[in-house]
Amino acid sequence: MKRGSGKTKTEAKNKLKEVLRDHEDGLAIAPTNYTVANAVDDWLTYGLAGRDEETVKTLTILSRTHVIPSLGARKLRDLSAEDVDRWLADKSKSLSTRTLQGLHSCLNRAVKRAMARDKVKRNVVQLCSIPTGQPGRPSKALTFAQAEAVLTAAEKTSMYAYVVVSLLTGARTEELRALTWDRVFLKGQPETTPPVPPHIAVWRSVRAGGDTKTRKSRRTLALPARCVEALWDHWVDQGWDRLAAGDKWEENNLVFHSAVGTELDPSHVRRAFRSAIAKADGVNAAEWTPRELRHSFVSLLSDSGVSLEEISRLVGHSSTSVTEEVYREQIRPVIQTGATVMDDIFKRGAEA
Repeated sequence: MKRGSGKTKTEAKNKLKEVLRDHEDGLAIAPTNYTVANAVDDWLTYGLAGRDEETVKTLTILSRTHVIPSLGARKLRDLSAEDVDRWLADKSKSLSTRTLQGLHSCLNRAVKRAMARDKVKRNVVQLCSIPTGQPGRPSKALTFAQAEAVLTAAEKTSMYAYVVVSLLTGARTEELRALTWDRVFLKGQPETTPPVPPHIAVWRSVRAGGDTKTRKSRRTLALPARCVEALWDHWVDQGWDRLAAGDKWEENNLVFHSAVGTELDPSHVRRAFRSAIAKADGVNAAEWTPRELRHSFVSLLSDSGVSLEEISRLVGHSSTSVTEEVYREQIRPVIQTGATVMDDIFKRGAEA
């Protein structure tokens, strides 16, 4: 039997009509004890299948650190847009805009999943806008002098080849962590016409499924001489690593690996990188991360006059607009065509 309750007879009748309408539409009645925490836990457990391990880890941390402690006890059907607005406004006092976007996404997707399973009638999170948060950590790039100092400091460390290849080719850190020796061609093909220089084929990533970030991220990059030399030395050193590890070695054909041949995780790379550049002149190692080698690659090319189109192709972006958006601090913002033409026009006018 369907029932509807209210403070007055009219209110009770309207409530009953709503219940009956939902029943006729095939909707289950939302459980009264189903909370935001239940919805988020269900999404984390069953809604992230196939996602990259690091992505799942990040979403879990965001949800368990910020979403559940603040809103978890709230009954899902009682959650209002005002509740979400207040929560995001409070978080904006201490978190960056990007983190706020992540929090909103976690809650939105959890409630959307619950809605699809008749736990709640509508998703109020979709009605809420994301406020501006605190300034995030600004991206930065090494100057030429700093880049030389970093290369010099890393030269006698196990991270040297990684630093050289990352800085001089602009490959993403997740692409280098997945790079295998069968994609490295240190001799090139000098016998062909035209000759093919030494190169690496960036075709894989540590992302879910092993794909690169986008279709255009799959690219072949010529190796500067410094990279070739560093990788040859690294290949020799890897043989010694294999001997030292003995039976513990796991052969994965990885170019960059742990002491036992397994894939490096981001925290491992970050710690090793900062240790390798600790003595670099003019660089505070604690303030830099491996991904900023790619930023530095873009900056150094831009400073040298390389076109935006060429930079975009080298870093594997789908368009130049992506390059401009991601590396707007590193791209030299100089458009001089108009000025050059006008100088030429008026110079001729003055001479006449």
